[in-house]
Amino acid sequence: MSAEFGKAYWEERYRGHTALHRSGPNPQLVAEVGDLRPGTALDAGCGEGANAIWLASHGWRVTAVDIASTALRHAREYAETFGDDVVSRIDWAEADLTAWTPAEEHFDLVCAHYVHPAASRQIVFRRLAAAVAPGGTLLIVDHHPSHEPALSHATVPAVHITPAELAAGLDSDRWDIAVAEARTRPATDSDGCENTLHDAVLRARKRP
Repeated sequence: MSAEFGKAYWEERYRGHTALHRSGPNPQLVAEVGDLRPGTALDAGCGEGANAIWLASHGWRVTAVDIASTALRHAREYAETFGDDVVSRIDWAEADLTAWTPAEEHFDLVCAHYVHPAASRQIVFRRLAAAVAPGGTLLIVDHHPSHEPALSHATVPAVHITPAELAAGLDSDRWDIAVAEARTRPATDSDGCENTLHDAVLRARKRP
């Protein structure tokens, strides 16, 4: 994957878009996690914190990791508007997912939304899958190949992946695939324009 997705890229992106988190949590997260019993969660590539804050608001203890200090600063400020109960449930961490390895089999939920590391995405996803505790859930949401948003990196093929490709990275002897499908959803970009986004969604449970 292009080095354009390194720290400098993301710092610049979040400096230029200071209110992305105002759109709220990703609807795929809400749909797939809403019925789970709260426990420990890892939000990998947390950005400005909307998903981590939603999880904490619903009783999860969250470790939220991102490469961009600017995004984490916005996330902390946004979390404070939800009160001490939410703030106390989130541990923010600045780390590059291509170099950082989470504790193995530690989290009841590991989620990643549109993670585009500067190195191998397969290696990063393998580490995230290893971090799921037995009986826990892995949720990956990414850009489907039919996704054509007006983003600066939209023409880079490596940001697109199919649900089948996501599922192929999991050992069938250890995982039960609950969801592996393409979905569309409406969204409003930073300029107020309405778009239809195309997501690849994978939810899987690690066998106890």
